[in-house]
Amino acid sequence: MKILLDEDVYAVTGRFLKSLNHDVANVYDLGLSGLSGEVILRTAMERQAVLITRDKDFGHLVFVKSIGSGVIYLRVLPSTIDSVRKELKRVLERYSFKELEGSFVVVEPAGHRFRRSYRN
Repeated sequence: MKILLDEDVYAVTGRFLKSLNHDVANVYDLGLSGLSGEVILRTAMERQAVLITRDKDFGHLVFVKSIGSGVIYLRVLPSTIDSVRKELKRVLERYSFKELEGSFVVVEPAGHRFRRSYRN
């Protein structure tokens, strides 16, 4: 799956996703660091990638403005990174890009919540 990592996602998570053979790019390497969430989500759409972030404000853009090709929001602290990565792996194995498209998924240590935008 193609994944775009927001600048607030730990580098260890990017390495973890690459080890699972996902096509991972990050906002910083694409020159998008510091740009608006709208620009970042539109870039994810153009790349047909799911955005992974630690910024819950992307939910507003997905649901109110109907922007993006799907967002996975990580509720993670340094002490919970292993359990969140395990749950993130389950989410990426369970859902296809088509299922994630236009959705907002909250990944936490104990599980995840999946919510689709009204446009899907």
